[in-house]
Amino acid sequence: MKLQLSRPLAFIDLETTGVNISIDRIVEIAIVKINPDGTKQVKRKLINPLMPIPKSSSDIHGITDEMVKEAPSFKQVANEIKQFIDQCDLGGYNSNRFDIPMLIEEFLRVGIEFSVDGKKLVDVQKVFHMMEQRTLSAAYKFYCQKTLEGAHSAEIDATATWEVLEAQVERYPQIGDTVDSIVKFTGEDDIVDFARRFIKENGVEIFNFGKHKGKAVVQVLKEEPQYYDWMMKGDFPMNTKQKLTEILNRTLLKKG
Repeated sequence: MKLQLSRPLAFIDLETTGVNISIDRIVEIAIVKINPDGTKQVKRKLINPLMPIPKSSSDIHGITDEMVKEAPSFKQVANEIKQFIDQCDLGGYNSNRFDIPMLIEEFLRVGIEFSVDGKKLVDVQKVFHMMEQRTLSAAYKFYCQKTLEGAHSAEIDATATWEVLEAQVERYPQIGDTVDSIVKFTGEDDIVDFARRFIKENGVEIFNFGKHKGKAVVQVLKEEPQYYDWMMKGDFPMNTKQKLTEILNRTLLKKG
C-alpha cells in the first residue's frame, strides 16, 4: 500500500433522496475502512429514509421505495455506523461538501453527537480537481486505467475513491503519502461548518454570506444578537446552527 496511514481512513459514499442537506435523507451508505496495515473492512446498508424517494433520484442510483421499505431507519443504525468510523479519519469523493455534511446532519436529527474535530478529512475530488478537473468515473479511468462499472452503487463508488487516492499518491509526490500531507495540500483542514456559511481567516470565524459577509461572527453576535435568533429559526443546516451556537457559547464564556 502506497498511502501511509497512522490510523484507519474510512471512505464514505452516500446515496440519497436528493442533494439538499437540510431536507433530504440517506437511502444507502457504504463505508470502506482502510487500516494502517492495508487491510480493508466494508460496511454497507440500505436505509429507509422515511420519505418518498423521488424518481429523479432513483433514476440515478437505482434505489426505489420498494427496495428500502423493510430497511432500517438511520436512527436504528446510527450507533453502529458511529462506532465503525469513530476512530477514523474520513475520506470520500466530494465528501467535504456532501457526504460528510449529510451524514452529520442525519446524526444530529437522531440526537447523536458526531464530531469531526481531530479527524482529517480527505476529499479525493479536491486533489483531482486541483490536478486534472474531472468526474469520479473519469478519475477512475485516468488514474486506474479501468472503467468504473456500477457507478452510483455506494460501495463501488467508495472503493473506487480509495483506489483513485492510492493512484494519486503514486502520481503526485508533492501531495505526500499521509493523510496529514494530503489534507494540508488540499487546504481542507480548517472547516467551520460544512455549508460554508462561516469560514476562517487568520484563525477567526467570519460570515461567508449575506449582509454580514466578511465580518467576524463574534462581532456580529455582540452588535446584533437578534441575528443569532434569525439564523436559528432559518432554513440552515443543523450543523451550521450547531457551530453558531458553539461560537456564541464561547463568546459568553469569555464575557464571564
